Amino acid sequence: MNKSELIEALAAQKGLSYKKAEEIINTIFDSMTEAMLAGERIEIRGFGSFVVNEYKAYTGRNPKTGEAIPVKPKKLPFFKVGKELKERVAG
Repeated sequence: MNKSELIEALAAQKGLSYKKAEEIINTIFDSMTEAMLAGERIEIRGFGSFVVNEYKAYTGRNPKTGEAIPVKPKKLPFFKVGKELKERVAG
């Protein structure tokens, strides 16, 4: 399922216009993005949690040449699936 399919599903289930459903989905995603940018953890019970993992700088290697390459520090979003969702998917 992609974003437009999610919008269509919301519109169909709740009897909303596509524009209104799109506005709702965009608000949710924007709020989640802003929270993660602020370093906050997002937890949706029964679904999972989103956190931002910070990685320090390190020296990596070019696999072709073996040359040492400095890798800059970075922050990446990470999703951890919740127990209930994991059980439902597993059957």
